[in-house]
Amino acid sequence: MTTPTTIDWRSWQESWDRQQEWYMPDREERFRVMLDMVEACVGTAPRVLDLACGTGSITDRLLTRFPRATSVGVDLDPALLAIARGTFEGDERVSFVTADLKDPDWTRALPHDSYDAVLTATALHWLHAEPLAVLYGQLAPLVRDGGVFMNADHMVDDSTPRINGAERALRHARMEEARGGGAVDWADWWALAAADPVLAGPTARRFEIYGEHAEGDTPSVGWHVSALRGAGFGEARDVWRSPSDALVLALK
Repeated sequence: MTTPTTIDWRSWQESWDRQQEWYMPDREERFRVMLDMVEACVGTAPRVLDLACGTGSITDRLLTRFPRATSVGVDLDPALLAIARGTFEGDERVSFVTADLKDPDWTRALPHDSYDAVLTATALHWLHAEPLAVLYGQLAPLVRDGGVFMNADHMVDDSTPRINGAERALRHARMEEARGGGAVDWADWWALAAADPVLAGPTARRFEIYGEHAEGDTPSVGWHVSALRGAGFGEARDVWRSPSDALVLALK
């Protein structure tokens, strides 16, 4: 008799978090500020759209801090969605939708037509600037009046190349030190997923969809602010910055 294969979904989600932290040691700080601004703008029981949700890192922190919140996660990656669905299985506050954000009709797959907050982190840099601006135009109608959209991502200031170079050199030196201590990078993590009996199939499909890595853009904070205001948000600005990344908030 064959024993069914089981998988520790929570461990996979946590391993994804550790892999991401290797690239972004300040990752939890951006999440903290993001949730601070959720509370400040829309309260502690929001309906949230977790955009390009991956394994559900934002949803996990959202529900830990705000137990009365609800979340709809949307993504296309079958492996990361498998981890997200497994992690939150049985939690009625959470649902997931498979959708391609490049599809002009992707919003039709959503269970609601209005959200208090749309949140995303380290995902939309996979898009070039033109489709990202189109996406911002699709998001504005989903955010209720008084609601917020927040994007934490790589946002490069090309006017300071020497500062950028110095920061990048130090960051990569620290990453190599952590790698010597056993840190797992992007490629290593996906190799582990491909070797897992349960995740092997979804991981193969994931690489059929995306390839090794997408080549998107990392426009400046100013570009994001201008694009969001042009999309129909009343106010937009950065609410957190590191030397290489930023969190931009747009208020409907």
